[in-house]
Amino acid sequence: MSEAPLQQFYIPEEQSIYLLSHDDARKLKDWVALCRSQLEQLGYRDIELIGKGAYGFVFAGRSRALESAWLVFKFNRITLPAQLQARLEEEAFMLEQVDHPQVPRLVAFQRVRQQSILVMERAPGLNLEEVSLQEGPLSPRLVVHIAAQLADILRALRSGSRVVVHGDIKPSNLVFDAERERIALIDWGSSVFAQLDAQRQFLTSGIASLMADDLQQTNARLGDVYFIGEEQLNGALSSPRFDEQGAAATLYALAAGQSCRFAWRALPPTSLGLPREFARVLEALLDDDPALRYRAGDYFLREMPRLARHVMIDLPGSPPAPLVPVWSRRADRDIDTVVYSSRKAFLREEGAVASPAEVNDVQLDRYYKQFMQGMGDTEKAFLAAVSRLGRYPVVGGLAVRWESDGIYIDTSLNLHDPSRRDAFVSAVNAMVQLARAVYRQGIFKSCLFNARDTLHIDRDGPGEPFHAAPGMTLPYEVSAVPELEDDSRVHSYFEDGPDPEELLALPATIINALEALNAIRHTGMIIFEALPTHLKIHSYYRLLDPDQEPAFAALLATMLASIDQIEGLGVSGYMKMPYKDTRFFTHIERLPERYYPPNPRAQCQHR
Repeated sequence: MSEAPLQQFYIPEEQSIYLLSHDDARKLKDWVALCRSQLEQLGYRDIELIGKGAYGFVFAGRSRALESAWLVFKFNRITLPAQLQARLEEEAFMLEQVDHPQVPRLVAFQRVRQQSILVMERAPGLNLEEVSLQEGPLSPRLVVHIAAQLADILRALRSGSRVVVHGDIKPSNLVFDAERERIALIDWGSSVFAQLDAQRQFLTSGIASLMADDLQQTNARLGDVYFIGEEQLNGALSSPRFDEQGAAATLYALAAGQSCRFAWRALPPTSLGLPREFARVLEALLDDDPALRYRAGDYFLREMPRLARHVMIDLPGSPPAPLVPVWSRRADRDIDTVVYSSRKAFLREEGAVASPAEVNDVQLDRYYKQFMQGMGDTEKAFLAAVSRLGRYPVVGGLAVRWESDGIYIDTSLNLHDPSRRDAFVSAVNAMVQLARAVYRQGIFKSCLFNARDTLHIDRDGPGEPFHAAPGMTLPYEVSAVPELEDDSRVHSYFEDGPDPEELLALPATIINALEALNAIRHTGMIIFEALPTHLKIHSYYRLLDPDQEPAFAALLATMLASIDQIEGLGVSGYMKMPYKDTRFFTHIERLPERYYPPNPRAQCQHR
């Protein structure tokens, strides 16, 4: 049995605990409890986990000695190699070099047994990625206000005795205090001292430094591949220009309601309702031409104080109209959405290599420059836009088919938080526009499921069969009344044929059960993910004909009882829409120009 490259199948920000095996979930919970215990022993209270990523965990709490001050505590994962473990102390050192009112200060770097802990001030508010997910695209006024603050921070980083490069500027590393509309730049884990200045000249403290080997090799850290520029991605010597790229990508993402920089060609800054001068500077900062980027960076830092003084107000607007159907109803339980996408190979440039096999942890894909290697920027942006949908409490699926005359999109998107409908619709519409700007022929399919419903089955080894535990069932919902439609519009599990990227062949009993399910009106999806000692069954089922519930439940039970016949490793998934409601769109190159009005008050009065 050959092990399938499972990292191809998820695009997660961080893996839900509900996708972990029982053993891994227990280890994670034990580790979090240990971190809490260590912080309490050090004299802190009100401790809560506020974030986790590929490299560590972040907690918040308060000192018993300082009643009002909230602090942030950063722990490394103890499973990291020693050279990555050492980064936390390096981060503390770099943070200590920065003195700016919008950079939370270092409080302490502590060691408890073998565990290092970085303690910092906590900035008030939410990070801007969370704000963006709640609000959708931020108002042009707010984007310009944030841009002015970012420019001020960047000027400060290059004005000291040693130029500091943050190296990972992105929305989630900017904490936003909504009351004061003030940002704070956090997470200095990728920061270094610059090797080159903004004019590409070596930054040295003497002739010996100039001759040193370290000026021939970059000291730069990678940062988030969704936001860093080409030079940092390709290992150039570190420079403050890196942070201009991160700032530009961040401002673009906030204005566009995106989670990456890659969409700028199809959804250009000049199409987002920003002031004309600011939009053109932003587009130049994102351009492929380095000379143009450098001129734009100089202009941005020099002119941003003036641009920020322009009178801007938040213009009235109407809720966005969805380009494809979006259903919303309040959930009676928590939804932990995960996006599973298949049929991505056709998005790659011809002859490009797939994701590297050595990246075994799906969470780490986004930290490697080879991630989505061989795709054009718009294709990357499309995948990131699909991934962004998974940041909302949503279940369902989508299928996008590119043909020579345009694109055909089928969707079943069920949002379980109506208060976030406008932001979600904006995200869906951006995904549709990006799909229109992709010029390929082929199909892309994606399922969005609730990880809390994932079933986990363990076995001793690859040669043993899987067996469902007694009482285990595949969950499903039942519509209160029959939802009937024209038989000719029923979507099939087998609509698009077998998926060439899915390497797990399911046994005939499961396939036969799926064929029988096809005759019952329902919407749903099921994904089998077979690992050497672990099977995950991800599913979402909603029965649309209550009279068929006995037969429906029996077929689900048959599938679950047949997992002992599964052989091999890999993934296999099937999806069924409630019915076909295909929407057709023509291709586009990029959206047309749309700018902030020169006289916004007059426009408001006119309305």
